[in-house]
Amino acid sequence: MSTESTLLARCDSKCELCSSTSDLAPFVVAPHTYITVDHATILCGTCRAQVESPESMDVNHWRCLNDSMWSQVPQVQVLAWRQLTNLSRQGETWANELLDMMYIEEETKNWAEIGMDEDEEKARDINGVVLQKGDDVTVTKDLPVKGSSTIIKQGTVVRNISLDADPRLISGKANGQSMYLIAEYCRKK
Repeated sequence: MSTESTLLARCDSKCELCSSTSDLAPFVVAPHTYITVDHATILCGTCRAQVESPESMDVNHWRCLNDSMWSQVPQVQVLAWRQLTNLSRQGETWANELLDMMYIEEETKNWAEIGMDEDEEKARDINGVVLQKGDDVTVTKDLPVKGSSTIIKQGTVVRNISLDADPRLISGKANGQSMYLIAEYCRKK
């Protein structure tokens, strides 16, 4: 079974936000870039266009979030939370009330918050969790060390990290050696 047919079966061939049955297509929820069952939803053309261009948002169309925000699918919750947050920032009190009622797991909320702070980029781990100075992280895949034949093995713990001016990089000590690591190849402990 293909990814798209699995997604369509999950949502009963309806938009996962507004339940429309026309112009359906998979939509990858940022920051992910590949269509997978765990990172994509099925959206209609109307929802897709307004999610991609929030400035063209039709406020009344998004009243459908009253139902879809209760979805058990994390990526649907992420999109619902983001849209409600945008509407709330525009002064829509009903959206703010729905946000107050919405239940969302912490990991899913961290995913939803990615991209909402447009003013400042932050170092984030493989799950989108914001990393802070002093955190401990675990390397999630084997990483070659530039200029050396050394490899930092998957599962290596890097303690007491420091942040770099480039939000993609963190620094710390692994195996007694100081080095820079790409934050997205690590998981916060």
